[in-house]
Amino acid sequence: MLDEGSVAEILATVRSFIRDDVVPLEAEIDETDDIPAHLRKAVKELGLYGFALPEEHGGLGLSMYDEARLVMELGYTTPALRSLVGTNNGIAGHTLMTGGTPEQQAEWLPKVASGAAVASFALTESEAGSDPSRLTTSARQDGDDWVLNGAKRFITNAPSADVFMVYARTDPAAEPARGISTFLVPRDSPGLTVGPRDHKMGQLGAWTADVYLDDVRVPNSALVGGDGGLHRGYLTAMQCLAHGRVHIAALCVGMSERLVDETVDYAATREQGGQVIGEYQLIQGLIADSVTDYRAARSLVLDVAREFDTGTDKRMGPACAKYFASEAVGRIADRAVQVHGGSGYMRGIAVERFYRDARLFRIYEGTSQIQQVIIAKQALRNR
Repeated sequence: MLDEGSVAEILATVRSFIRDDVVPLEAEIDETDDIPAHLRKAVKELGLYGFALPEEHGGLGLSMYDEARLVMELGYTTPALRSLVGTNNGIAGHTLMTGGTPEQQAEWLPKVASGAAVASFALTESEAGSDPSRLTTSARQDGDDWVLNGAKRFITNAPSADVFMVYARTDPAAEPARGISTFLVPRDSPGLTVGPRDHKMGQLGAWTADVYLDDVRVPNSALVGGDGGLHRGYLTAMQCLAHGRVHIAALCVGMSERLVDETVDYAATREQGGQVIGEYQLIQGLIADSVTDYRAARSLVLDVAREFDTGTDKRMGPACAKYFASEAVGRIADRAVQVHGGSGYMRGIAVERFYRDARLFRIYEGTSQIQQVIIAKQALRNR
């Protein structure tokens, strides 16, 4: 694990990259729905495809606490940049870290950590989103192979992915959460096709698409975890999503900081009625609420990340952090638009773009309502 000095250097480098190189291009990324090639190259050179992956496989090996601090820096700009590397470091990469065999990890993690391979996490389906245990994609054993059939929806990075972590039902007779396994499926597998890019409300530049599997045949070696991983896919997914919730919560904190900065800067310079609007107490009230939301979210996320590292809480804490931080950034974005007035409703203004971007955080990696259920059940269980 890196020492604090090394981590501080990484954070400072990423902060400069985000604010000097990425922020000026945010409007272009939103308009073109694409991240410029030179930024993609820079992300690889900075090692950002593998900051949460083990050092022995080419990653930076950051703890959850240090990862949270890094993701807060990434969150200061368009979330499309973080999305570029998010699945490699998060739910897809952690599928291998959590459930993969040593051989699978040795083959794939160095590629994923370097950005040589983009990995996608293919869990969600049209009728299995908040409750993925109800997925219907099937995997049938045929000799030494598995044959996969089904469709996945809203799969991040699917248009550019090199490998998919496909969750499929391997035991139709088992209880919903107990008959699911995970498979490594390369993009060039016959029968695998990726649909057109989704047209989303926000987070443009972050690509998602449907993935279709039509008699896709993979060898038994593609079963994540080998024979020991059979029917353990749901557990693997839940473990990966717990990590992902802290990650997304940290991202929300980064965007919250940016929105607070945009709000304060505008209120300090915009004049109405012969004085800057920041001198009006009603505007000050909006600013105070946003600063408080931001600081509360930041403190919560860092506290949860510490407990995640020690192993004392990998369930309730991540749900609390994701729930509060994603709701908070929505409130902060709304206030930012309000302080900007009519200007905040216009395309080309940062807070208008972030207002659209922030809405998704309350949905993916488990909706706010799912987090409420997790938190309440855990609280009752711990009574």
